[in-house]
Amino acid sequence: MFDRGIESLTRGLALRGSRRGVMARFGRLLIGAAVLPVLPVDRAFGANPSDPMQSDPTKCDYWKYCSMDGQLCSCCGGTGSDCPPGTSISKVSWVGTCRNGHDGRNYLISYTDCCGRSSCGQCNCNANVGERPGYEMGIHNDINWCTANGETAYHCTISLIVGTAD
Repeated sequence: MFDRGIESLTRGLALRGSRRGVMARFGRLLIGAAVLPVLPVDRAFGANPSDPMQSDPTKCDYWKYCSMDGQLCSCCGGTGSDCPPGTSISKVSWVGTCRNGHDGRNYLISYTDCCGRSSCGQCNCNANVGERPGYEMGIHNDINWCTANGETAYHCTISLIVGTAD
């Protein structure tokens, strides 16, 4: 029954149209699909123009996390600038430059891992703005920076403003 229905539909289409007609319609469809991405789109829908950056430090799109690669300590029992209890701050860190959308200035941000417990697995942020190749150790963020400590288990990452980049 299904086969007969498909067969009659196919025969009906073949009687009403030609191969050239089908190809012409298909060509118009392709051209229409190619033009669709250049049509104007309001990408600011729902955004607040007076607040260009997220102002919630517990979210990954907070301005200070532009080079973050790891779990936010604010979701893991600590804060954005303090490690959770039971962890220790890494002896080394990486530095990124982030623009604060509220004052328009660039800041140097030190991203420091908190070590000693297994990863908390919450609020993973992976922005990587300005990330450099792995052989440039001081500005690469895909490294377990806890290896400089006695306790090498990574738990979460804090971010500290260390100066302005202007």
